[in-house]
Amino acid sequence: MIHLLIADDHPMFREAIRDATQKQFTDAVIQEAGSLDEAVAYIEEHDDLDLVLLDLNMPGMDGLNGIVNLRSNYPEIPVLILSAEENKNVVLQCMTYGAVGFITKSMARENIIQAIRQVLDGQAYLPPDIIRRNGGSHRSHAAAENEVSAEVISSLTRKQLLVFERLAMGESNKQIGYELNIAETTVKAHVSAILRKLRVHNRMKAVLCAAAIDFDRYLHRS
Repeated sequence: MIHLLIADDHPMFREAIRDATQKQFTDAVIQEAGSLDEAVAYIEEHDDLDLVLLDLNMPGMDGLNGIVNLRSNYPEIPVLILSAEENKNVVLQCMTYGAVGFITKSMARENIIQAIRQVLDGQAYLPPDIIRRNGGSHRSHAAAENEVSAEVISSLTRKQLLVFERLAMGESNKQIGYELNIAETTVKAHVSAILRKLRVHNRMKAVLCAAAIDFDRYLHRS
């Protein structure tokens, strides 16, 4: 049984996400909250939550401080951000502060459900259309903090770069395997090698490292 909390101050949006999620996870226990205070009150009484879907702009959030406080006080509970925000730097900053994924409210409902499923499976999710965007001349703090040297990137094989690129888009191992026509076990082996070469311990850190990488440059090298 899956236990979810949808924290958003728009009742109609909560209802839509709840209905769509309940159809996919028929035995799920789904609770709603309209503010950060309501969400925290529920979390305090339920330590068995599998996931919190958290709106960035609801009452009590105080910008990104709401994520920081929630992750600091309840680090064992995964947080998936819900937002109308589509700024790449905001997305990356949320991940830096401990979110396990980021979904935009403009996404198709089936894509939102896929993102929830992916996060529940223990993998990160990022909106690929936003992550592919150029962040502009001012790099985010997250990108600068997790910058990877050209030497490290060049140490990755072409197949590892292809896997890394799709991993950075938030794709699951299964999706990566399908797109690259390789077995899921092979994808897992490549991901392990990538993490080792980057000297990071999880996929989320690898995704943050990928933020400033121009994959086209390295994939089209001679």
